[in-house]
Amino acid sequence: MKSPAAAQLLVRTVQTLRNSVRNALVWGYEQRLAREVREHGRLPQHLGLILDGNRRFARASGLQRELGHSIGADKAHEVLQWCLELGIPAATIWVLSTDNKSRDPQELAHILSLLEKEARALATDPRIHANRVRVRAIGQHAGFPAQVLAALNDLEAKTAHYDGMRLNIAVGYGGREEIVDAVKAHLNTQVSAGLTLAQAAQALSPDDISAHLYAADTPDPDFIIRTSGEIRLSGFMLWQSVYSEYYFCDVYWPGFRRVDFLRALRDYQGRDRRFGR
Repeated sequence: MKSPAAAQLLVRTVQTLRNSVRNALVWGYEQRLAREVREHGRLPQHLGLILDGNRRFARASGLQRELGHSIGADKAHEVLQWCLELGIPAATIWVLSTDNKSRDPQELAHILSLLEKEARALATDPRIHANRVRVRAIGQHAGFPAQVLAALNDLEAKTAHYDGMRLNIAVGYGGREEIVDAVKAHLNTQVSAGLTLAQAAQALSPDDISAHLYAADTPDPDFIIRTSGEIRLSGFMLWQSVYSEYYFCDVYWPGFRRVDFLRALRDYQGRDRRFGR
């Protein structure tokens, strides 16, 4: 009869073997997916990512709420690398919504502190400069701490001249607010040019609004991924997503794996985009 210590060792050994086999199977599946995605060739020209589930990940893992956001920030760095490896030309990641700004002050302060830290890290990230990634923060930033705004401005300034991948960080962002801001900007421009407000409103067209969006020079997103199992846009790029394809993934953002990313892209490649025709 085995001693308790020997039995525990046997259990741990079996668990280790099972984990090794499972990891090997997942790795093999991931490599096959990567080949399929690359061989197919059709990739999103602009990928939208709704990073959802940080708090629920922390709660499910028995971690502090703030740690969920920290792990989520690390995951965003991983996903940037995956996009660069595949050559996706543009990505917009939604980090903080206008609604999120009303959260618990301590949580919001932690998120903004992370934003400052990540902005400073990206400003010196060799991948950003080697791949000539242009980074912009889009949204309404009034009320952000001065050091956060300084970090975002510095990041934008250091990458403004780059012509590689475009990375938009949507922070303090809301789709309705973006549309309102675009309409205001257009009408102000027209009035400054000598038109009356009535004339400007009468001539207003969809193209006029598109021209004044936060990232007007970035193509509309053709594929949007949301994590955490929520099946809604919650205001993400409402104007631009009229013909976007959507993919809703059950996993929380910090647990989003490369295999999940590749499965989403393979799903996108299998769709027939008809653009309302």
